Amino acid sequence: MRLTLEVSTVAHGGVCVARHEGRVVFVRHALPGEKIVAEIAEPNPDARLWRAEAIDILEASPERVRTPWPDAGPGGVGGGELGHVRHAWQREWKRRVITESFARFADYTFEGQVASVPGDDDRAGVRYRTRVRATATPQGSAGMHRYRSHEVLPLTSMPLAGENLEKELLKGAFPPHSTIAMAGSEDGAIRIQVNGTPWRAGRPDRRDNAPRTITEQVTHKGHLYRYRVGVEAFWQVHRGAPEVLVSEVFRRVEGAQRVLDLYAGVGLFSVPLAAHGIQVTSVESAPTAIRYARRNLHDHPHATVIHHDVRDFLRTSTPKADVAIVDPPRSGAGAATLEALVACGIPAIVYVACDPVALARDARTLARHGYAMNDVKAWDMFPMTHHVETIATFTREASV
Repeated sequence: MRLTLEVSTVAHGGVCVARHEGRVVFVRHALPGEKIVAEIAEPNPDARLWRAEAIDILEASPERVRTPWPDAGPGGVGGGELGHVRHAWQREWKRRVITESFARFADYTFEGQVASVPGDDDRAGVRYRTRVRATATPQGSAGMHRYRSHEVLPLTSMPLAGENLEKELLKGAFPPHSTIAMAGSEDGAIRIQVNGTPWRAGRPDRRDNAPRTITEQVTHKGHLYRYRVGVEAFWQVHRGAPEVLVSEVFRRVEGAQRVLDLYAGVGLFSVPLAAHGIQVTSVESAPTAIRYARRNLHDHPHATVIHHDVRDFLRTSTPKADVAIVDPPRSGAGAATLEALVACGIPAIVYVACDPVALARDARTLARHGYAMNDVKAWDMFPMTHHVETIATFTREASV
C-alpha cells in the first residue's frame, strides 16, 4: 500500500512523523518538510500507528543528500537509516530528539548541541567503525538482515567501517547463515570470529593459541592506556569514542577519591581512574567482559573488580563512594536499579547513555529521589544512524 504524505518532524528511532486520516505514520528515509510517496509496511486498518519507508521524494528537503550506503536505503538492511541526511544536519536531528525526549520524560530543557567526534567531519561521517557484525547469506557472502526482517541481504559495501575492515568483510567466504564478528585496531591488526571461532585465511583457526583478542588504546592527558578486548566483547565501535568518553568522565569525577564504576565492561573508565590513584570498584555482570576487565586491571592495586549483577550488588553490598559512574545498556539502568543506587547515599552520579529516551526516563526516577540533572552533553558517536551518546551528571540536593 502506497500513500502520498507530508512529513512533519523527526522522532526517536530514526523516523519522521507523518499523518494519514488521523493516524500517525512513522516514516524512515524521510526528512521534515518533505512530500513523499511512502510504502506502508503493514497497513492494518485497525492500527493506530503505521510504519513506512519513503520510496519516492516528490518535494525534497535541502538537507537531503545521496546516501553513502545504498545497501541501507529503502527496502535494505538496518543500520544506516540517516544516510540520506546531510552529515551536519544529522546532529541537528539528534539534538531535536534529545530535546523532545528530555522535555517529555524528564521535564528538563536541553539547551546544548550534539558535538561531532574529532575527525568525523573530515571523513563526512563514514569510516569510523572499528568493529563490525554481520550474518552470512545462504551463499556464504557477508550480509545483514533486512530492516525488521529475518531475511539476510548480501552487502555490496560497508562505508561505516574502516577501509581495511570493509575489504576483509566483503572478500570473505563464510559458512552459510554464520555469525561474523570483526574488530580492527589502530595498529592495523584485524581479528575475525565466525560463530565464535577464530578465523584465519578463510578458514577456522583451530590452533590453541589462535588470537581471540585485540589491543585497544586510549590516550588521556598524555598517558596511554592499553586494553585487551575480546573480538566479541563490548567496546565502543567509534574509533574516537573511547578517548572522548574517558576525558569527559574524568572531568566529571575530578576530586573524587572513591568511584563506583557500574556496568564497567572491560574497564574503559576503571583503568585510567585506578592508574591515577582513585579507589575504583568495577562492577560488571557479563562473563566475557569481566574476564577482560580482570586482565586489564590486574596491575592496578587501586581497583577492585566484581562479577555481579549491578542491581543485586547495590542491594546486598550498599557500597560507598564519592561518585558512581553508570554506563548501562541501551535500555537504561531502570527504576529498580537506580532506587538501589540511591539507597547507597552516593552524592553524585555520572550517567553515560546511548539512548536519550532511556536517560530521560531514568532522570525522572532520580529526580523523584532528589537528584538534579545538570551538565548534559551529547556527541554523535554513531553517524548515519539515529543513535547518540549523552552524558549527564546528577547531584543530590542538600535537603535530601
